[in-house]
Amino acid sequence: MSEPPPVDAENLPEESQLGRVASYADTYDASLLFPLPRAPKREELGLRGAVPFFGADIWTAYELSWLNQRGKPQIALAHLIVPCESPNIIESKSLKLYLNSFSNTRFNDAEQVQALLRADLREAVWRGAASACSVGVKLVGPEQFERETLQELSGQDLDRLDIECTRYTPAPDLLTAAFNEPSVTQTLCSRLLKSNCLVTGQPDWGSVQISYTGPQINEEGLLQYLVSFRNHNEFHEQCVERIFMDVWTRCKPHRLSVYARYTRRGGLDINPLRTSHPQALPPNVRTARQ
Repeated sequence: MSEPPPVDAENLPEESQLGRVASYADTYDASLLFPLPRAPKREELGLRGAVPFFGADIWTAYELSWLNQRGKPQIALAHLIVPCESPNIIESKSLKLYLNSFSNTRFNDAEQVQALLRADLREAVWRGAASACSVGVKLVGPEQFERETLQELSGQDLDRLDIECTRYTPAPDLLTAAFNEPSVTQTLCSRLLKSNCLVTGQPDWGSVQISYTGPQINEEGLLQYLVSFRNHNEFHEQCVERIFMDVWTRCKPHRLSVYARYTRRGGLDINPLRTSHPQALPPNVRTARQ
């Protein structure tokens, strides 16, 4: 992968709509989308150019509505998939404002709305790149709502452990593994992930699943490490990449996947996946807290 495009000075987190009083446009406006470059936070992790993982940011938008040509409101859920190879993420409040701008605009049908979403999001997340790939957009209409189910993340529950927690900013030194023992294949999960918005400091609550093959990771240390994000200010996507890189470098697995599902805010949830190897994306099925 080539070097990331230069950071646009106007597209910094503090320049976004986060934490500001915003007027809600109700007429379609693609310019409301605010892309933020991934590169600065990745550089904090020592990553430049190609990254050692695959994956995507899987979004669900619960508050999408528009008018048909007769002025009758239409509604849908939107499942969005942003490849992690894209140079930008979408700042979540800007996505909320953008989606709200559909609310008093007339469209021919859901297919027209879907096409606009795909085109606008693709332009924003790939802005500044030499070439652009697609962004996944799927609309779920009311006739399909009853098929939307709940499902918790699978794996051995780390939260069963009776541990003492004293550190609430990321502490990768808590991660250890049994390097002198045979490799294992294991999936672990926790509902105790919590971090804060990078700009506003508002809490972000999530569940995380870690699947790996390699030296067995010490479960108590891993849970203490996940809890250590509790007072950390970073976006969802950045937290998952930090977890991936800390486990990857400290525990040295042969294969690793980190998948988090965060509770919704502003009618949106964000669910990043980072994996060391190509694999199918998990189905976008919400947990009970989402």
